This record gives sequence, C-alpha cells and structure tokens, in this order.
Amino acid sequence: MKALVVGALGVMGEHIINKLKASDNEPCALVDIRYANDAKNNEYQKIADVKEKCDVIIDFSFHGVVSEVLEYAEKTNTPAIIATTGHTDEEKEMIKNASQNVAIFYTGNMSVGIATLCDAVKRVVSAFPDADVEIIETHHTRKLDAPSGTAKMIFDAVKEIRPDAVANYGRNGLCKREKNEIGINSLRIGNIVGIHEIRIGTDTEQITLKHEAYDRALFADGAVKAAQFMVGKGAGLYTMKELLKD
Repeated sequence: MKALVVGALGVMGEHIINKLKASDNEPCALVDIRYANDAKNNEYQKIADVKEKCDVIIDFSFHGVVSEVLEYAEKTNTPAIIATTGHTDEEKEMIKNASQNVAIFYTGNMSVGIATLCDAVKRVVSAFPDADVEIIETHHTRKLDAPSGTAKMIFDAVKEIRPDAVANYGRNGLCKREKNEIGINSLRIGNIVGIHEIRIGTDTEQITLKHEAYDRALFADGAVKAAQFMVGKGAGLYTMKELLKD
C-alpha cells in the first residue's frame, strides 16, 4: 500500500511513517506546511502539489486543512483517512458531502480499543435504561479541542441507545441533573495521552468502563489498519464500525 501522509512532520505524522515502513507499506508522498521550498521530490508544503499516485491519504494534520485534503481526494479519486479531530460543523458537512464522491474514513478516535469500548458502553447502557451516565476525558495540556472527539464519539454511542439523550458539557452553579442528560467533563493535565472513563450508575450500583492510552503510536496502528481497509473502497462514509466488522 502506498500512502500519502498529511501532517508528516508532526508527532503523529512521524508515528504513521514509522508504522507504514514497519508494516511493509510505503509513505509515497509527504505533506507538511513546514517543509522547505527545496524539499525532496516526494515532500510538499501543500497536498495540491503532490505528483505521486498513492493508494490512500492519511491526514493527521489540523482540522482546518480538511477542505484541501477532501478536494485532492475527490480530484484524484483517492480514499482518505481523516484522523484529525476538532472539526467545525461546516467541516463535518464538507466530509459528509465529499463522501458522496469518494471513500472517506472518519472517526473521533483511531484506536481499535476505543471502538470496542463504545460497543461495551452501548451494551451496558441497554442493560441499565434508567442509570445516570457520565463521561470523563483527560488529555495533555496542549490539546486544543474540548470535549475530545472521542468523548463525543462515546456520547454518540450512548445516544444510539437513548435517542433523547442530551449532552451537558460541564455543570456550573445550581443545576439539578436532568433525567436525560449525559455529563461530559474535560480535564487537561500534564502530558497525558488520553484517558476516557464512562460511569454508569443507579441508586444501588455503578459500572465504570475505562480506556487509557499510553503511547500515541496506538493511533498510528489504527490509522494504518483503516488505510489498508479503505484501499479500493467505493464512495461512502466509513467508520470504525465497518472496520471492526471487516
């Protein structure tokens, strides 16, 4: 598999490149705004300038670049893995629209473990229809978006079981908990890669589900698996659900 990596000079870009090489795949083109004008033949500042023919795009750059990535994906009919988070509603609409013309893989978290966690959350919430649900996400102090895309992904999993669920992004003041609300709380501490905890409790018992990421390399593992899955796929919007089924 030949992959075009966007955000190649970032921490995750480095992990992706190393994972591709270790798995007998090829980073055939690299894109990052920090590349110099006299960069190597396969290094570019903008994705629009890429000349190589690649099998798939892996974007681990910044959510604001997604329009350029999608435009290139549609123009070249290249499947794209959108691994960034923090997209605006407008950008999410761009992703949805582009998926009508080209294969797009989009998820709030590239971890297979998180996808499995979401399945477990749905099973427990189904078993306890009247339980209170709280989502607590913890990340490093440099993370820009809050709540995390993963926390939103977990909330969406709960909402599949409870369609009337409403997210409460942090309580303040005098505010009694409403029956259908799901609390989502964000913590930013030190250099934590990512911790997501879901507490599901009744008056008599509580179940706690937790996923803890120790190394950002796990997101590269998931992204490369997604890229391999997407090669040759037809137009459509794909998620971890389809990957796990496969």
